[in-house]
Amino acid sequence: MDLGALDLNTLAALRALLEEENLTRAGAKVGIAQPAMSGILGRYRRHFNDELLVRVGREYELTPLARDLLPQVQEALRLMREALRVAGAFDPQRSNRLFTVTASDYAMTVLLEPLRRRLREHAPSVRLGFVDLPSDLVNSPGALLRYDVVVGPLGFGFAGEHTFLFHDRLVCLVDRGNSYLRDGGIDLQALRTMPHAVTVFHHEAVTPIDRVLDQLRVVRRVALKTRGFLLLPFAVVGTDAVAVVPERLAVRFRTDERLLQVEPPFGFVDMLETAWWHSSRAVDAGHQWFVGILEEVAAELAAHDPVGARPHLPSPAEAGLLIPGMAGSAGSDPGASA
Repeated sequence: MDLGALDLNTLAALRALLEEENLTRAGAKVGIAQPAMSGILGRYRRHFNDELLVRVGREYELTPLARDLLPQVQEALRLMREALRVAGAFDPQRSNRLFTVTASDYAMTVLLEPLRRRLREHAPSVRLGFVDLPSDLVNSPGALLRYDVVVGPLGFGFAGEHTFLFHDRLVCLVDRGNSYLRDGGIDLQALRTMPHAVTVFHHEAVTPIDRVLDQLRVVRRVALKTRGFLLLPFAVVGTDAVAVVPERLAVRFRTDERLLQVEPPFGFVDMLETAWWHSSRAVDAGHQWFVGILEEVAAELAAHDPVGARPHLPSPAEAGLLIPGMAGSAGSDPGASA
C-alpha cells in the first residue's frame, strides 16, 4: 500500500470533505483552494477504490464507505493531535463550523428555537445540523463519534460524557369525542382495550412507557405506528385511539380543539432528555463551547418547565436504574414504541 501521497494535511482535508459533503465549504474550512481539494479527493478515491462523494441532483452525498470512514478519520486526527499536543483554538464569532446533533423529531422541536437564537447572538456563522435518530444508534460503537451530540433519554447506555437538557413527563392525547373517555379521563382498563398510536425507534429499543406498561401488565392494541412523535397527535384525531406523548409536545397542540390532553392512568413517568458525546471531544475547544451553549439552553428550558416542580436529578448510578439500557424485550408488546 503506497501512503506517499497521504499525510496529516490531506487527512484533515478528507475529514472536512466528509463532514461538509461539499468541495467549496471543505476547502474554506481547512484553507485549501478548490482545485487542490479536488486533487486530494481524487487521491483518496483511488486509495479506497470508492467514490466517497457522489452527486445527487445539485448536491453531494457520502457513499456507505465514506459514512463508515468519517468517525474513524475524526478519531485518527484526534489521536494525532493528542500525541503531538496540538490544541485547536475556537473563536465563535469567526467560526463557520457545522455542529451535528442527532435527536428525535420531538427533541428537535424543543431545542431548535432556543439553540438557534443563541447561535445568532454569539456565533452568527456557526451552522447547525439536526439529523433524525438512526436505526442503528444504540448498537453502533461509532455512534458518539459520528455526531457532535446525541440527544436521547437518560439510560441509553452510552459510554461517553453527558449533560442533562430537560425534563418532560408522559401524558395521554385523545380526540375529544373518544368513546373511551369517562369523566374527562381514561383508566387502565380503557388503556388495555382502546387502540393505540405509537412511535417506533427500532425493533430492539425499549422506551420508558414500554417498561411502565409492562410492569402494569398492559398490552397495547397497536393500531398505527409512526417514526417519531410529531405525527401522533394527527393520528388520534377522529378516532378512539390514544397516543402517549411528552407533555412539551402535547402543549403545542392545545389550540387544536379536536384534541384533549388527559392525565395518564399509569402515574408519573419522567423523561430525562440528555446530550451525549464521545469523551475524546474533551480536547476540542469548539465542542466544549457548544456544550456550554446547550447548558444555557437547558437552564432556559428549566425556567419554563410546563409542569413546574420535578424530582431531583439522578446520579449516574441512579440513572442506570431508570431506563436500564435501550436493548431488550418490552415483554408482551413487540416493537419499541412510546
